[in-house]
Amino acid sequence: MDQVVTLVAPPGRLTPAMAAQARDALATLGARAGTPDWLSPGEAVDIAFEDLATDQATATVRAAVPGADVIAQPAQGRRKQLLLADMDSTIVTSETLDELAGFAGLKDEISAITRRAMNGELDFEGALRARVGMLKGLSVEALERTWAATELMDGAAELVATMRANEARCVLVSGGFTFFTSRVAELVGFHEHHSNTLLVEGGKLTGQVGEPILGRDAKLATLKRLAAELGLPLSATLAVGDGANDMAMLGAAGLGVAFRAKPVVAASARARVDQCGLRALLFAQGYREHDIVAAMA
Repeated sequence: MDQVVTLVAPPGRLTPAMAAQARDALATLGARAGTPDWLSPGEAVDIAFEDLATDQATATVRAAVPGADVIAQPAQGRRKQLLLADMDSTIVTSETLDELAGFAGLKDEISAITRRAMNGELDFEGALRARVGMLKGLSVEALERTWAATELMDGAAELVATMRANEARCVLVSGGFTFFTSRVAELVGFHEHHSNTLLVEGGKLTGQVGEPILGRDAKLATLKRLAAELGLPLSATLAVGDGANDMAMLGAAGLGVAFRAKPVVAASARARVDQCGLRALLFAQGYREHDIVAAMA
């Protein structure tokens, strides 16, 4: 069978009954479906199928098994050789700019702008300049304090370590700032990172961002450039993110995953993960539990 649907749930929550429900749902639309193949007992299962479009399979199985994240795709070429990942609310749990704003007493105000920008309601570049402008005069000490409180998303280290161990190139590409992406890249094991620069003078933020700003178009361009440099078709790439500035990148990648994404992003993405951590992206590529590397080698 030339297609596969992968169901992933938080560990211990995916049951054989849920896998059977998924298989039956495919059958109701006339698809031929294979025997469930467990990638991680209680957590992830593959069901091969044919004679049904992947978008139909995704919608049907998602409705039949609401307790699981569902990704349907061609079976051939599932393992990707280039990963591009957003940082804020994807590789780390927070929006670092919003957390930084807390030290200026502006978290609520700046977070509101962030939410609108990430849902595509505001121009990303303009919203970034406006938010950073509001932080003019903030001490760089606030950057260090923000970093000290930053936490990795569940499964982030495993995602990068496992893909690196299988010779994939892993790249962090963010509309955030190099102060944070450089540290996240080193901590998690990304090969490289690309982001924006906060301008500093006299130990304080100037309220300006280095130009040009890395936004939606730049993320897409980075995906295409790196794929070309590595001699890879876009079908061999995986991109993951949560905001409107990730949408073009997600749409162009072979597997573009909206991760716990804003509504406008989730609605447009071919694949999404709403309930699980980033290990789900490994199962979507066909990795089994015993293949997963716990940390960077």
